[in-house]
Amino acid sequence: MNNVKKKFSIRDLENLSGIKAHTIRIWEKRYDLLSPERTSTNIRTYSLSSLQKLLNITLLYNNGYKISKIAKIPVQNIPLMVREIVAKSSVKSHTISAFKLAMINFDQTLFMGTYNGLLTEKSFREIFKEIFIPLLNELGLLWQTDTISPAHEHFITNLIKQKILINTEKLQHLEPSKTDKVFVPFLPDNEIHEIGLLYINYEIVLRGYKSIYLGQTVPLENLKEVMNYFEDLYFVSYFTVVPTKDNINTYIGDFTKIAKDYSNINLWLLGRQIQHINEKNLPPFIKTFTSIDQVIERM
Repeated sequence: MNNVKKKFSIRDLENLSGIKAHTIRIWEKRYDLLSPERTSTNIRTYSLSSLQKLLNITLLYNNGYKISKIAKIPVQNIPLMVREIVAKSSVKSHTISAFKLAMINFDQTLFMGTYNGLLTEKSFREIFKEIFIPLLNELGLLWQTDTISPAHEHFITNLIKQKILINTEKLQHLEPSKTDKVFVPFLPDNEIHEIGLLYINYEIVLRGYKSIYLGQTVPLENLKEVMNYFEDLYFVSYFTVVPTKDNINTYIGDFTKIAKDYSNINLWLLGRQIQHINEKNLPPFIKTFTSIDQVIERM
């Protein structure tokens, strides 16, 4: 079971808010904005409510409020002011902070309000590339440093997945207009990190191609079924965790053995694990990419 993190270090607060630890200590001492607890070894720890308060304060501070003025605002009024700010479509540079605040608070309403505010001026593609990708990159670092819990990460990533799926569904009512390629996005067995692949699937459908989305944890043997039905297949996969460094070249070899019995099979790969692929022995029908944009350009 995932336990929600309830105690944060001052370094955690710095990582999440972007406010330097030194500045946080000054605000704490001069304006009594936060009330840390002390461990038996005299180390500051902060509660979840303190973190939430600091993220709210940071958003106000980044929107032109002086810290001396913020300190005088009744505590109960601060969240309302924050909601009013993030609801304004003109506020774009602070949306990542707003999404992080929604994550920490498990606040779906704040997430939706921030997202809908962005939609007034940006397309879904712009929001994903300009906001969601930097946010997801930052969440990865926060998770690795134990600043946020898996529960926080799952909450925010599932909301982002919903947006990808909704926008993909809008396009799936149209018949594919291009027939030179059939795409098959899939993740290898035991791979569950799906957001990147979901977005690639959105781009495939947007461009008018037929997509046979297989999703998470697909055994190689299952790909044969698709190969039996279609030609000009382009399998697309995202290797985030698996195959592991020790197994990835074996995986490539196994796919090659399956593909040799069929005509015009292609495999496009991206993700963190592709750095371990032996490029010298890579068959010409297998291509590696370092970013989603590279994949989109090749379509």
